Amino acid sequence: MFSCKENTKNHETLTPALEAEEQSMVEFKTVEDAKLASGRLLRVEDFLSEYIKPRPVDVWLPEDYSEDKKYNVLYMHDGQMLFDSTSTWNKQEWKVDEWASKLISEGKTKDFIVVAIYNIANIRWFDLFPENAHEFLSQKDKDNLKAKNGDAKINFSGNDYLKFLVEELKPTIDSTYSVYKDKEHTFVMGSSMGGLMSMYAISEYPEVFGGAACISTHWVGAMPMDNNPYPDAIFKYMEVNLPQAGQHKLYLDYGNKTLDEHYPKYAPRVDAILKQKGYTEDNAKNLFFEGTDHSENSWNARLDQPLLFLLGTN
Repeated sequence: MFSCKENTKNHETLTPALEAEEQSMVEFKTVEDAKLASGRLLRVEDFLSEYIKPRPVDVWLPEDYSEDKKYNVLYMHDGQMLFDSTSTWNKQEWKVDEWASKLISEGKTKDFIVVAIYNIANIRWFDLFPENAHEFLSQKDKDNLKAKNGDAKINFSGNDYLKFLVEELKPTIDSTYSVYKDKEHTFVMGSSMGGLMSMYAISEYPEVFGGAACISTHWVGAMPMDNNPYPDAIFKYMEVNLPQAGQHKLYLDYGNKTLDEHYPKYAPRVDAILKQKGYTEDNAKNLFFEGTDHSENSWNARLDQPLLFLLGTN
């Protein structure tokens, strides 16, 4: 079985894969036609990476962004779904700019910017699956999954996705914008597979991220199936790798409609892991939202909850 000792990584010193000169060449350009409620959106159309396929990355700055003060940073997955419903495939959005602007202006959250990493649809699952959780599958389960996939090879890229985020993207953000660089001011958030990846990010890089929000977390791991081995493997991974309570905040939630209907049965297991790790209501939440489905409209209706929990001033 997978060994805790063998999986322990030392990320104490992170050497950016991009040289400083290359980072300085990354140019975020204002998105002139973005339909925003407030603030400013900037974009790199193809953020080059040594680890993953290039993709757009957006940065949202609040209305009064100033180089004279420092900002917290919230990294979010599925970046094309966050700000402007006129440009999304389903005409829905997270309304990140609406909520962020409101909460910051009311003094309910600390000042923060948002870094939005786009997904690439046909490889999204490979990018966002918590790769090392696969090692917690039994050999029998691995063989069964391989048989179901036929000759198709599962090319997990979750570790490379995190290397991109931590070694390439974060150093660029740190050198381009007036932000705090330490974990106490660095957070990660996503929904569905992005929820899994946010859990994975804080587990693999606990010295980089001080908090994670996992919305409608896809504990199923893949498409729902009978005798699904993925949830147990993911939870075993968490039991070993999720950071102990004390220096991190974890927000998790789930509904019970459409794809979310598969999640409530896993809540007790999640609660047990949080308790095992020493978390209390002060530093972790696993909230149920009755009647909510698996959509941006559901997530934007409650986005204030994770933002207040991770970045609140109280």
